[in-house]
Amino acid sequence: MWFPVSYFINNSYCSGCFTFTGGKDRRSGLILTIPLCTEQTSMEELSSTLDYLLGIPSDKCKARGFTVIVDGRKSQWNIVKTVVLMLQNVIPAEVSLVCVVKPDEFWDKKVTHFCFWKEKDRLGFEVILVSANKLTRYIEPCQLTDEFGGSLVYDHMDWVNKRLVFEKFTKESTSLLDELVVINESEKSNQLDKERPPDCNFLPSLDPETVLQTGHELLSELQQRRFNGSEGGGVAWSPMDDELLAQPQVMKLLDSLREQYTKYQEVCRQRSKRSQLEEIQTKVMQVVNWLEGPGTEQLRTQWGIGDSIRASQALQQKHEEMESQHSEWFAVYVELNQQIAALLSAGDEEDLVELKGLQQQLSDVCYRQASQLESRQNVLQSAHEFHGTAQDLSQQLDGLLGMLCADVAPTDGAAIQQTLKHLEEKLKSVEGSLAGLREKGQVVMDQMSNQTTWSYGKDVPIENKENIDHIQGVMEDMQLRKQRCEDMVDVRRLKMLQMVQLFKCEEDASQVSLWTFPSSSLPCKPHTCTHIRLGDDAQETKVLLEKHKKFVDVAQSTYDYGRQLLQATVVLCQSLRCTTRSSGDTLPRLNRVWKQFTVTSEERVHRLEMACSFHTAAEKVEQGDLPVEFEQETYEEVETVGKALLDRLTVPVIFPDGSEQYFGSPGDMASSALHIRDKMKLVEDRKLTLFTLPVACPS
Repeated sequence: MWFPVSYFINNSYCSGCFTFTGGKDRRSGLILTIPLCTEQTSMEELSSTLDYLLGIPSDKCKARGFTVIVDGRKSQWNIVKTVVLMLQNVIPAEVSLVCVVKPDEFWDKKVTHFCFWKEKDRLGFEVILVSANKLTRYIEPCQLTDEFGGSLVYDHMDWVNKRLVFEKFTKESTSLLDELVVINESEKSNQLDKERPPDCNFLPSLDPETVLQTGHELLSELQQRRFNGSEGGGVAWSPMDDELLAQPQVMKLLDSLREQYTKYQEVCRQRSKRSQLEEIQTKVMQVVNWLEGPGTEQLRTQWGIGDSIRASQALQQKHEEMESQHSEWFAVYVELNQQIAALLSAGDEEDLVELKGLQQQLSDVCYRQASQLESRQNVLQSAHEFHGTAQDLSQQLDGLLGMLCADVAPTDGAAIQQTLKHLEEKLKSVEGSLAGLREKGQVVMDQMSNQTTWSYGKDVPIENKENIDHIQGVMEDMQLRKQRCEDMVDVRRLKMLQMVQLFKCEEDASQVSLWTFPSSSLPCKPHTCTHIRLGDDAQETKVLLEKHKKFVDVAQSTYDYGRQLLQATVVLCQSLRCTTRSSGDTLPRLNRVWKQFTVTSEERVHRLEMACSFHTAAEKVEQGDLPVEFEQETYEEVETVGKALLDRLTVPVIFPDGSEQYFGSPGDMASSALHIRDKMKLVEDRKLTLFTLPVACPS
């Protein structure tokens, strides 16, 4: 029976301590003190208090009996009598002696005519009326408190406080034990029946740690009072403390509570682990469902590669946004993977298979999705490079086509060669870019052919026919444009080579004219005009004449070659549909030069022939082996030819256009004329000598 301990503090009739003080009678029975007051006492409350107090001692103590001290010094006799009779009804078997402490002025004999000693058999215990100072006859002073003249130290408020703590602990621990047992048994049933949903909300109403702490503090206080006693300066301890405050009961409750709390902690650990596992399962399925659902759908719909750099850049930006969304889920994957790894390192054997399965499923889905993202990124990057190369190649082809479509007006062969070299370099660069375009296009097509998506639990190839057709179309278009440019380069190359040939012909034709008339001064001076020597004798003159004829033959061949070159330039100009720089005036100039050369050459021949005749006739005269009849004729021939030759040397050459040109310088002509005159004088002297000798002989 639980009785509110606060009654011992607040009851109105209690001037002393209605309780066990810890004292013992001579039979080692407990002493129960019942102080009575002058005011009306509630027998019901008194009975309840006795029931509460009698529930405190152990059965062993109860077997030794009780000595009850009824302090009636401040009460009336009828109340004392009622209390004694009440003891008969409440604890007749446990009470061995009742000592009624009477006041100094004894009650009226009329009142006390009731003799307790005569009622011993009916009451079941002995009742003694005794003064407070005579109480030591029946109870040792050391077992009595100071109010009865004893030396037993007892603090009723301290006892009440300890009882309050004990009752609170007992009540809370008992309730907590019941709850923990129910929780532990329920968890055990849940483990046996795994299909049964666990009651995760069933928690103890009290904090086990707090209750255990209260019990340990209470036990520590009891043990400290027992071993220290009054030596520590605190309240003295009596041998009944451990029985009155139920130290063994506290220890038993603590042991039971620790046992059940340990089980409960394991239950909580299992609940926490199960909750964490369920939370991980939920998050794993969220990640898996998003990656296999919306994430896969995003990848499935984003399959294009664009048709230009700008379009591919826009697709790359969309892909980066998609990667950003995936990164958030991949971050969750990393966190979950760490949590699963921690659980695997400290998990139970039964959880390892499930955890590893979750980890494997999560890793497979995330790695597969990351692989598809990377594959898509690689395709977009390769497509961007492909479109960039295609754009560069298109610009190169446009530039090459512009060069080929522009009119060519080179000034000379070197300029043509430079232009041809530039065209070849452009064409070579185009070929290199086209090869790079084919290589990048093949890379994109290979990547797209290996690209797959995850749908309905299996890999499904992505339809990339449109993208592949676009790449092949771009490469074919660039190939056609490059082929057209190559054809135009071939035509331009042929035209350039013809122009080189044209310029060469013109230069050679000009060289013919310059060779024939090398001087650039006006009037022009042919080679024959510089060949003025006539020889010193007939033999030398004949040699000069022979050389001159060979020279004329060479000039004739050169002239014919020049005409052929000029004819070739006409044909090339017609083929090139252009006008030559010099063919219009080169041919007339060549013809004019040739006529001048012919006139000069003929004049040179005439002079050499006359010189040859002059030297031959003069040499005949000088040798003197001519017949007499021919000598006069030979002298006249020398004189006639010599004078004619001298006259011819002073006459300029008149060209068909009316211009004139002298052979050599005046000094050269004077030297030749002097040589002829000297020879004519020799012949004249010989003539005089020959024809004057016969006249002088007769004298």
